[in-house]
Amino acid sequence: MSKNDDPTQTSRPGALSARAQSVMRSVVRQYMETGSTVSSRFISKLPDFELSSASIRSVMLDLEEAGLLYAPHTSAGRMPTEAGLRLFVEGLLEQNNLSDDDRVDIEMQCQVAGRSLEGVLADASGVLSGLSSCVGLVVAPTAEEPLRHIEFVPLSPGRALVVLVFEGGQVENRLLDLPLGFASDALVRAGNFLSARLTGKTLTEAGKAIAHEIRTNRAEIDRLTASIVEAGLATRGSDSKDGVLIIRGQSNLLNDVRQFEELHKVQTLFQALETKETMLKLLESTDTAEGVQIFIGEQTELFGLSGCSMILAPYQNQSKQVVGAVGVIGPMHMNYGRIIPMVDYTAQIVSRALGNPIT
Repeated sequence: MSKNDDPTQTSRPGALSARAQSVMRSVVRQYMETGSTVSSRFISKLPDFELSSASIRSVMLDLEEAGLLYAPHTSAGRMPTEAGLRLFVEGLLEQNNLSDDDRVDIEMQCQVAGRSLEGVLADASGVLSGLSSCVGLVVAPTAEEPLRHIEFVPLSPGRALVVLVFEGGQVENRLLDLPLGFASDALVRAGNFLSARLTGKTLTEAGKAIAHEIRTNRAEIDRLTASIVEAGLATRGSDSKDGVLIIRGQSNLLNDVRQFEELHKVQTLFQALETKETMLKLLESTDTAEGVQIFIGEQTELFGLSGCSMILAPYQNQSKQVVGAVGVIGPMHMNYGRIIPMVDYTAQIVSRALGNPIT
């Protein structure tokens, strides 16, 4: 049986004997540490492991026949197949509690106060990459929410803060450079003008209508206030409806290139991560997601590439709607027990940024 064949019914965790589960767990744990083959002799020398090397070798052969282990070459060592890894993650994995240091790192680097959502998301991707030594990714909201309120707050001469409050509870703060000749009451007029026209509309919808009103001189505001209005709307960025995919730490996969058969496969993965098609598939995978999702090797068609795994956790807005996801992409031997709770907690922090308190 090849390493990509479907496993037999004995691949269900409950169908494996206690001895087989113990051997399987030991093989995968060592594989996650080294990414290399594991021998029966090595397992026999583990603390509290009472089986002989010959007995372990016999169990490993049974696991190989079940499609859970395979020998990549003629050596006596074995590695888990993708099916074996899925078995381990879904039924045999003992997840670690997130350490206090990891928890603090995530909270500190994803601070919400006074920052835009994009800033929080970028830092979430960065902290996941740094803590996991893998690729961190964040899928941003797929569509604009209607605005509830907009306000301009003066900060210093020539600078102001644009506060955008959306219906789902998301709050974004953007810095705005004020035009020359600015008067403080122009901020008030700009805020009043926009608030009267934005309720229930997205920024894209409101921006087009207000821009047309200003161009046709139907807006009852002066030129200076109009320039502030237009600048305030422009802070939201592009009108893309496809969302944003934020990726950090691509070089971490290159550092583990020995786990891929050829370098061009890593390059193919990077190219796939940059395509809109990949991003849209990631967005689709979060639409009905509940909790952490784990995609191992060719189980996901997002990359068309074996040799890597992806862990995703959805985050929610204030209305408990899934609007995106955070995650990690790395080699199949990544430390699932540590990374799964890390991704899960980061998703909770991002949800908190959207006004959805951590439970």
